[in-house]
Amino acid sequence: MRETKTTTDKGTKPRRRKLEKSLKPSWVFAIALGSSVGWGAFILPGDWIRDAGPAGAMLGLFFGALIMMVIASSYGVMIKEHPVSGGGFTYAYLAAGKTWAFLCGWFLSLGYISIVALNASAFTLLLKYLMPGFMKQGYLYSVAGWDIYMPEVVIASVLLIAFAFLNSTGTSVSGRLQFWFSILLVTGVFILGAVTFGIADEPIANMGPMFSGKASPIMSVLLILAIAPWAYVGFDNVPQAAEEFSFSPRKATFLIVASLFTSFMIYAVMIGLTAWTFPGNAGTGGELWATGAIVSSALGKTGLFIMAVAIVMGIFTGLNGFYMSSSRLLFSMARARALPAIFRKTAKGSGVPVWGIWFVTLITLPAMWLGRPALSWIVDMSSTGVSIGYFFACFAAYKILARKKREGQESSTLKRVLAGIGMISSAGFLVLLLVPASPASLTLPSYLLLGAWALAGIVFYAFMKKSYLSLSKEETDYYMLGKEPEVEKPVRKQKPAAGIPALKKEPVEKTI
Repeated sequence: MRETKTTTDKGTKPRRRKLEKSLKPSWVFAIALGSSVGWGAFILPGDWIRDAGPAGAMLGLFFGALIMMVIASSYGVMIKEHPVSGGGFTYAYLAAGKTWAFLCGWFLSLGYISIVALNASAFTLLLKYLMPGFMKQGYLYSVAGWDIYMPEVVIASVLLIAFAFLNSTGTSVSGRLQFWFSILLVTGVFILGAVTFGIADEPIANMGPMFSGKASPIMSVLLILAIAPWAYVGFDNVPQAAEEFSFSPRKATFLIVASLFTSFMIYAVMIGLTAWTFPGNAGTGGELWATGAIVSSALGKTGLFIMAVAIVMGIFTGLNGFYMSSSRLLFSMARARALPAIFRKTAKGSGVPVWGIWFVTLITLPAMWLGRPALSWIVDMSSTGVSIGYFFACFAAYKILARKKREGQESSTLKRVLAGIGMISSAGFLVLLLVPASPASLTLPSYLLLGAWALAGIVFYAFMKKSYLSLSKEETDYYMLGKEPEVEKPVRKQKPAAGIPALKKEPVEKTI
């Protein structure tokens, strides 16, 4: 796709690049669902039960899903008004201007890219459990107590490259595969849940105690609620793909809410089967992977195989979804001149921002050599970027709805209230993450990495400031929102009506 020239009242400038409209509603639902539910739904239920109890974990994730649905209402408003790529970056520009837009986009990009890396490493983590003999060959070194072996580095790297090729082939290919990956994921989870619930003697009684006893029930719920931005991150991939919808943007809110409800159900089933299969949360006390141990004990190799397929599908959907969202975010930022021009180039055949896809690959490949703990530090602090994105989406929606009300246009009072609640909730997530006294505060390595990333952003902003801020508001609206500049039409001279002779202009007599 070449940049042609378009003429405005200010001269000529490159025409805004566009992405192909090829995503079906079912594919967008799969992008949101598959990106929200990853390896954590299968690996972490035992940890959540130990920290908060089965009821505390389920309630925390339930309230988290409700808050995400409130925030999703604002995303729906913004997608309807501006169906373009960029998500939080674009919405921050509309809400607070270019500087805040860059800040939001900078931290969102870290969040998306780090989740790509974490999903690739999660695949090798599963293989370590299933094939420990093979995976623990070729010891290299240790990072933060984590032993790194050659097979995990090679396999994770090959997986990243494979999904880069997959996403480079075109949105229709990755969207279709995302749909079938999600079908297998949901099917596997509900088979495991139904069978374990059916074979348990007293599944409800087995779940006791419902709270862990380490903290009060309210604090237990809050502890899990604090991870909601991380647990459900991925539904905000939908606005990143909004420019590629082949259907009305009005459907976006329903698709996001439906994906969040399905995501919660998957989390609830995995927590449930970890707790209800055996009495007294048996198996959550000392195993590295409690859920895997319980499924293996209850259902044998068949159950473990079904679970492995579901986990792999969760990892694949996460990789696919975040490759898509991260490359579209980089594309949108480059289109607004906040990143170098190479990121706004699209492939001739597929029409996708291929340079963004391969940049994500180049950034994540070295991370495969750092080990799981280091990646976890990055992902923990990247939750702040996601929460910043949520805040600006709600802020922008509130401003648009308030403006419409002032101008006498149709404006939903309920959606304005939900946008306000979304802003407060997003700010609350940031407080839980950034205040050291919070039960869900970041660890020291995450704080240090967050500061380093912020410093890098300041340096990069200074480098791009000239090209980014030199654009007028009209030009920025054109590149970011697709808003065509208004051009004054020349006044045409009217011809005299047929049969009526044109009046001859009399010379004007000069007077002194």
